[in-house]
Amino acid sequence: MLNTDKQIKLEECIREILNLLGENPARNGLLHTPKRVAKSLDFITSGYYEDPKNVLNDALFESTNNEMVLIKNIEFYSLCEHHLLPIIGRAHVAYIPNGKVVGLSKIPRMVDIFARRLQIQEQLTEQIAQAIEECINPQGVGVVLEARHMCMEMRGVGKINSITTTSALRGIFLKKHETRKEFFDLINASKVNSF
Repeated sequence: MLNTDKQIKLEECIREILNLLGENPARNGLLHTPKRVAKSLDFITSGYYEDPKNVLNDALFESTNNEMVLIKNIEFYSLCEHHLLPIIGRAHVAYIPNGKVVGLSKIPRMVDIFARRLQIQEQLTEQIAQAIEECINPQGVGVVLEARHMCMEMRGVGKINSITTTSALRGIFLKKHETRKEFFDLINASKVNSF
């Protein structure tokens, strides 16, 4: 989290940005904006201060389950590292245990930790899969992210409601067609299409 010196420096930078945009940071509506934006950015990038592997390792439990564990529709918010504009999406994360399972709430927490960094969706997908593979050592991992990118919607091509889908498959999800099909069928069953 930001210490006082970093908070003050960040607020100064935001005041300067407002000036460069032709705004008056001293006007009533913008007077407290630098402080608010600094706190907001601190929260949105708080994933830099946490280790997702610690979250997963703190909640591993012995299990004889060898069937797919899927948590789908994990909402996440991130910032595009190219434009600092929001990425709004859902993650679908599955694994097949290999003697251990992880507490269900830990996977969404781990997704948030990676999402609360400056990101590109492709890398975020890989980071989630890699962390699960390294910490849980499952038979396989499947991760699918579906997201809207404000850098595509608010600027540039201006394509509203276009959704980007990325996937990362490991182990049995990559090697066995039946497992991969089951994963995608479960994700697409009763799918909610709106964000």
